Amino acid sequence: MRGAENRMEKKETGLPGCYELVPKVFRDLRGQFVKTFHRDWFRELGLPVTYGEEYTSTSHARVLRGLHFQLPPKAHGKLIYCNFGEILDVAVDLRKGTPTYGKYEMTRLTAEKGNMVYVPVGCAHGFYTLSETAVIVCKQTEVFAPEEDCGIRWDSVEIDWPDDHPILSEKDRNMMLFSDFESPF
Repeated sequence: MRGAENRMEKKETGLPGCYELVPKVFRDLRGQFVKTFHRDWFRELGLPVTYGEEYTSTSHARVLRGLHFQLPPKAHGKLIYCNFGEILDVAVDLRKGTPTYGKYEMTRLTAEKGNMVYVPVGCAHGFYTLSETAVIVCKQTEVFAPEEDCGIRWDSVEIDWPDDHPILSEKDRNMMLFSDFESPF
């Protein structure tokens, strides 16, 4: 297939269906070029090729966002990459019956590396900003549905965050504990 040298690598993580994607990064004196999505490549990798929405988020150092997800019937998968800076990206398995229920996967995403994470339906997602500023891009398989918006508190799962006192939104500070969460997944 033409352009095969541009394909991205799909790496298994510790959570079923959660993958790190590593695209080829092209660098020259002008800067760098990274292809973050290609319909045919994603199809061949068994990943979603249709997304309901995409957004960017800018965060300052020590900001922690998460752990967020949407409930059925509007549950969504997410494709996340860091367009500027560096973050620690976290997915937590909320799928009952999986051997990894309540476990998490942490991946360092950097603009320089161009790597991405695909977080499947049934996992909570969050991230911590390592650089002075970070810009992330997130594609979601479903559009945001406020009535199905949900989350668990960042410190209620045994995640090895680099900061015991991160900068949080009021919403994230007051999320329910993981131990109080009744999973519909």
